[in-house]
Amino acid sequence: VQLVESGGGSVQVGVSLRLSCAASGSTINDYCMAWFRQAPGKEREFISYFARMGTTKYADSVKGRFTISRDNAEKTLTLQMNSLNSEDTALYYCAAGGIWTGRNCVFASGSYWGQGTQVTVS
Repeated sequence: VQLVESGGGSVQVGVSLRLSCAASGSTINDYCMAWFRQAPGKEREFISYFARMGTTKYADSVKGRFTISRDNAEKTLTLQMNSLNSEDTALYYCAAGGIWTGRNCVFASGSYWGQGTQVTVS
């Protein structure tokens, strides 16, 4: 499985960005996919996931501003980010292979990760 993120950039506060993740692999649609981010000096942070059956979840810090979507036919995961602020500055990662526990998506050691796309808001 390979994941390739795109769409990052340097933007001003208040504008929008749309991140995309292109996935390969025959079984990718069977599992959860998600976006995480990591700011300098901080640990990687969960942003949002999209489970196979359509269940989504957002971190409180992005709820109401970010929207996750998934196209299983195209094997793509998208994150629409609105009203960006400086705290959104981070390296954004796409993740796949998450396991649905019945209540949540869990991304354990067998999950797949992209190389990340940088988002800088100033």
